[in-house]
Parts: sequence; C-alpha cells; structure tokens
Amino acid sequence: MRRTLPPDALDTTDRLLINRLQDGVEITTAPFAALATATGLTEEALLARIARLREIGAITRFGPFLDAAAMGGAFCLCAMAVPEDRFEAVMTLVNAHPEVAHNYERQHRLNMWFVLACERPEGIASTAAGIAAETGLTVHLFPKMQEFFIGFRVEA
Repeated sequence: MRRTLPPDALDTTDRLLINRLQDGVEITTAPFAALATATGLTEEALLARIARLREIGAITRFGPFLDAAAMGGAFCLCAMAVPEDRFEAVMTLVNAHPEVAHNYERQHRLNMWFVLACERPEGIASTAAGIAAETGLTVHLFPKMQEFFIGFRVEA
C-alpha cells in the first residue's frame, strides 16, 4: 500500500536532487558527475540516494523520457476503476508493460491513471486491450489534444 512520506523523510540534499533530476541528466560518459558535483555528493553517494528515493517511494520512476510522438509514435492518458483490494496486483500488471510511462493512484472512481507511450499510434489500442484482457477491467483512453509542461519542484 502506498503511503505519504513522513515530513522528515527527505533532507535538503534529497530535495535538491529531486529538483535537479527534473532538469534532465546529460548523456555523457559520466552522466552523474556534474549532478553529483552540483549536489555536493560523490557519484556513488548520488546513485545511492536515487536508489533510496525509489525504495521509500519519493520517486516512482527514474529513466529517460522519450518523446514518442516526435518519433512517429503516440501517447495516451488512460484510466481504470480498480477495486481497492486489487489495486497493487493491477498496478503490477499495468507497470509490467514497457509502454507505461508512469502510473498514479487518484481518489476518484477512476482511481488508476497512467500514460501509454507507443512506437506507433496503433500500439495504444493494442496495449490498452492487452491490459484490459490481463486485468478484466476497462481501460478508458483519453487521447492528448494539447500538450502542457508542468514542472515539479519540492521546497529545498
């Protein structure tokens, strides 16, 4: 079960690191060197912090964001009404699909929201159908009409 982190779960360095990760990591032979320097850590300590942030649930995903639409693919926001007693199991099934970019729980009848990013536009329907077949639940599709960027920052 997901839980809210206690107020003291993140220190100032954790918060700075979360904010810096939102700006991206340079693709170089030592991608974490500059970020480690900027946060006052060694590369090993930085990677250990990222792992810890994932373990405690402060971040749920760490990896590249690829613009599927720019490469001929497609994105789609999806939602499901998942019975609370099945939420963890369904989340595991959904997140096992490499097309799932991220997944969020919401306090709503449609309590699981996730984004599909597929190589081809037709991959959206087939992936959603696969998830529906695996879970026995309806996957509601909300295709993107306009894109917005909303940056996430924590008080550091």
